[in-house]
Amino acid sequence: MKFDRLERRTLQRAGLPLAFFDAQQGTVPVVFQHGLCGSAQQTAEAFPDDDALRLLTLECRGHGHSPTGPVDALSIVQFTEDVVALIESERLGPVVLGGISMGAAIALRIAVKRPDLVRALVLVRPAWVTESAPANMQPNAEVGALLAQFSPERARACFEQSATAKQLATSAPDNLATLRGFFDRQPQADTSALLRRISADGPHVGQDDVRAIRVPALVLGHEGDAIHPLAHARSLAQLLPQAKLGTITPKSVSREAYVNDLHAALRQFIQSLPS
Repeated sequence: MKFDRLERRTLQRAGLPLAFFDAQQGTVPVVFQHGLCGSAQQTAEAFPDDDALRLLTLECRGHGHSPTGPVDALSIVQFTEDVVALIESERLGPVVLGGISMGAAIALRIAVKRPDLVRALVLVRPAWVTESAPANMQPNAEVGALLAQFSPERARACFEQSATAKQLATSAPDNLATLRGFFDRQPQADTSALLRRISADGPHVGQDDVRAIRVPALVLGHEGDAIHPLAHARSLAQLLPQAKLGTITPKSVSREAYVNDLHAALRQFIQSLPS
């Protein structure tokens, strides 16, 4: 969906004006959340153009146009509560709920904690199953730690010499490109805090909680992604009773094909849902 089709609006949360973007048309509300250090531009790119679908994305604290607020509130639990507040304030539920990476963890937690708000679930390139601080998030934590110690230039130079960077250059070049982008992200202190805190976090749900989710679900992943392992997508698809697993083209192969695959999978899944 073209980003300029979305209107920027504000959700007040404990004195923080959190930004959210709303297509403001369409009969099917879809709340779709971005990944770590992402924004509504990420979800707009991933979402198909369809006049029947009303896309909404809350930019989580410290992301996009949303202020960071207290650092100790940067958590998946807090982000989840903020998204729930958006759904309730707009009187949208039950919605098609989903997200990319961190957004998928937020969506999963809401499906467990507030099933009344969820009509269907879409998990794209999940970085968590249920465990906190999974090993695949270590590269993000590593970049966050470097940014906490050094200037962006020095931090980048240290990272480029690391075993992590050298391994990803071969195994997951798209992940490496994303990590390199964090050294330019401002404010530096907020980026460091997000990378360190969220990498050590998780959805705080158990496997039995996931097995109890009783809505249609679509789980998407692809090969060649060290931070969002396809194995995580497979594990979640096995845990969710009504899940379909789909594989899409890696961005490192073709970004255009990746986006087209996402659009097709999301459109087909949402159109297949019972009225």
